[in-house]
Amino acid sequence: MEWFIYLALVALVVAGWWMIFVKAGEEGWKAIIPIWNTLILLKIIGREWWWLLLLFVPIVNIVVWVIVSLNLAKSFGRGTGFALGLIFLPFIFSLILGFGSDTYKGPAAKAAAVPA
Repeated sequence: MEWFIYLALVALVVAGWWMIFVKAGEEGWKAIIPIWNTLILLKIIGREWWWLLLLFVPIVNIVVWVIVSLNLAKSFGRGTGFALGLIFLPFIFSLILGFGSDTYKGPAAKAAAVPA
């Protein structure tokens, strides 16, 4: 019975990320390919590919994931509180972002709408 609950939760998280990718103009299937999905996520938030390498460095990966979560929240017009949700409760907040009314506003919301 526990494995069924686990598989259901995994399916929900995958569905959430799939929809996040689709909202950002990427193909949803890219969300289920390990490492490739992180590269696409970095593209969605406007970060360079080499940030993926930072995710393999202990301790640094925690800081990088916090930055990625903040940038993802900003890319969809959300704030720091939502980013904290993505960090600590990603299985819930990925569903909210994927299936909610949020729209993709660009990489980190065009660098937090910096005036030209």
